Amino acid sequence: MKTVEIIGFKRANLGKKVSKDLRSEGNVPCVMYGGKEQITFYAPMILFRDLVYTPDAHMVDLNIEGTVYKCILQDIQYHPVSEYILHADFLQLFENKPVKMDIPVRFEGTSPGVIAGGKMITKLRKITVKALPADMPDFIPVDISKLALGKSVKVSEIKPENYEILNSPLNSIATVEIPRALRGKTAGAEE
Repeated sequence: MKTVEIIGFKRANLGKKVSKDLRSEGNVPCVMYGGKEQITFYAPMILFRDLVYTPDAHMVDLNIEGTVYKCILQDIQYHPVSEYILHADFLQLFENKPVKMDIPVRFEGTSPGVIAGGKMITKLRKITVKALPADMPDFIPVDISKLALGKSVKVSEIKPENYEILNSPLNSIATVEIPRALRGKTAGAEE
C-alpha cells in the first residue's frame, strides 16, 4: 500500500482560539490515538493534498518532531462552505492488531451489458475491510466481464485474500441498467 509522509509539530496549548490561529496560518490541528497516549499536534495543510484529494487508500508515516509513527487517516472534518480542512484524526497502527479501512474498488474486464448499450452505475466506490496492516490491499478487484444487461455485481462475489469484508454481502457494487430505448425494443421483439 502507498505511504504518504506528514510532518507534524506538537501543540503546547489547546483550545478554540489556538486552533483558529493555527488554521489561519495554513495548518491543520490533529490528534493521533491508538497508542499508549494521545498526541495532539498540527501539520501544514499542503501536506494533506496527496492523502485526502485522491481516490486511493494510503498509510501515513507521521513524523512528529523526529519520531515516526505508522498511522492511517481515521477521520477528517471540513468547513461546510470553504471546504478547508478543520481537523484530522489519525489512528496508530501496530503489526499484530487488525484495522478497518475503506478500500477503493477497481473494475476489471469489459461488461457485455455495456457493449450492448446499457449504462453501468457504480453503487459502491469503496468497501470496508478489516485486516492486519501488512495484509491491507491497495484496491479490491471486481470482475465485470460477465455483467449483462439488468444484472449487478454483489459484495458476496468478491473472494477476500488475507482480509475480511465488513459490508453486507447483499450490497450491489455495480449494476448495468437497461436504457429506455432498449426496453421498448426488447418488449417489441417478444410480441
